[in-house]
Amino acid sequence: MRTTLVLLSARLLDPASGGLLPQTALAVVDGRVAALGDDRTIRQLADPATTVIDLKGAVLTPGLVDGHLHPVTGAELTHGLDLSGCADLDAVRAALAAAVRELAPGAWLHAWGLDPNVFGDRPVASAALAPVLDGVPALLQLFDAHSMLASPRALELAGVDGPRRFDQAAEVVCDAAGRPTGLLLEDAACELVERAAPQPTRAERRERLATALRAMAATGLTGGHAMDANGDSLDLYAELDAAGDLPLRLRVAPWCQPGVDEDGLRGLIGRQGLGGRLWKVDGVKLFMDGTIDNGTAWLERPDCHGESTHAFWPDPAHYTRVIGELHRAGVPTATHAIGDAAVRHALDAIASASSTSSSVVRHRIEHIETVPDDTVRRFAELGVTASMQPTHCCDFTRADHTDNWSRRLGEERADRAWRCRDLWDAGASVVLGSDWPIAPYPPLGVMAGARHRRPTRDLAEPPHNPGQALTALEALRAMTVNAAFAAGEEDLAGRLAVGHRADLTVLAADPLTTAAEELAGVPVLLTVLDGRVTHRAEALG
Repeated sequence: MRTTLVLLSARLLDPASGGLLPQTALAVVDGRVAALGDDRTIRQLADPATTVIDLKGAVLTPGLVDGHLHPVTGAELTHGLDLSGCADLDAVRAALAAAVRELAPGAWLHAWGLDPNVFGDRPVASAALAPVLDGVPALLQLFDAHSMLASPRALELAGVDGPRRFDQAAEVVCDAAGRPTGLLLEDAACELVERAAPQPTRAERRERLATALRAMAATGLTGGHAMDANGDSLDLYAELDAAGDLPLRLRVAPWCQPGVDEDGLRGLIGRQGLGGRLWKVDGVKLFMDGTIDNGTAWLERPDCHGESTHAFWPDPAHYTRVIGELHRAGVPTATHAIGDAAVRHALDAIASASSTSSSVVRHRIEHIETVPDDTVRRFAELGVTASMQPTHCCDFTRADHTDNWSRRLGEERADRAWRCRDLWDAGASVVLGSDWPIAPYPPLGVMAGARHRRPTRDLAEPPHNPGQALTALEALRAMTVNAAFAAGEEDLAGRLAVGHRADLTVLAADPLTTAAEELAGVPVLLTVLDGRVTHRAEALG
């Protein structure tokens, strides 16, 4: 078979080996690394049809993989007004007012990235945004994507005029008189109003997804662990893959919701392995709780408002049984567990499943925002991957604990924030991700956040719990070697080696020697997926 791509004059950085390799070039055949060597040797493997790129001393690493993201959902949610840069209510009101002036009569306003910290001590409610949204149907997604604010007009159009009952821990928040405040907690409540809004066409949704994925490739991402398969997500992935327009390798985990019956569980098991050349269904995503900021996490002690006292699954024992069935079927699970009680229960369920079956299944827990010492140690003991999103700590909490997340938890639990260092030192396999659209997806920013733990908007601010920072090599491993291990693909990906996939990222500077505060600004010069160039900077010609 012929050589399709040759990369020359590179510094080959292999995180699995801990540093730079002695070789300076590599060749790609059929989507795999076929040879490593010096420039002269590797150049001889090219023929006239081979793409040959001189990297001019740039640093080449295994392709960077986001360990937790939502491509289809994110492409939809981020299509409206971006409120993530608004630091107070006045800024939110001004941004909304400007957007309202551009709306056609009767049109809906969609916004995303709203930080609950802008409300200060006020309730998170649509009344705080009056009169800007008077008469305007508006849906404002909060940054955690587990909640939204609906304007009075949006609630009216959706017919939501009081509390509702759900099969999961969702809520239409109402005042003492039973009137909705506009705050909707968790998907089931949000969907009541979302259904009333006009929906984009399928062609529009596909193009939004393709655009988002191309932008991800331009930041150095070659893959992602997609933590949902909602709606027609799988069909969209299949169409892009078949057309040669899928620029990321995606591992997809469909959701398993509370109340799932035997047929539903069989359906999830039956979908495993479905996929194409660059995507596949491999795992199941579950939720053990919501978020601390909304008071929907599951904590061992209530937060300062008396909230976050219940699991997302009304019957946690049912969750445990589902984990057992999936484990026996060889299906890896990824459980959203933020609070200490949620994490403990998820670990207990995995321990129970492992004790009754000889199957070796790589389960993982997502987020793990606050946990005590005894829980930290269990990840390595049970072989459970710790999937962490360090930029959530950087951008949504503060070192002085004046943010909503920290105030709800109190000092003791806020001091346990995102214990990446402790989990790593305890022997757990730590994977890093963005949880996009909750936080930005550029992987260099994610790795930088894991190292400096400072607010992205102002790196001069003090770090939050700096003792939990990772080293430069650890952060890189968490988005390469460990991501491959979590997917059961350590023999195919995550390192620079002959026979491994030619999923590659090329950077203008060495991420191991670049200061954490400067890493996010390092130019991405080239991204290669399956031996195909998906991004090429002008600097490479």
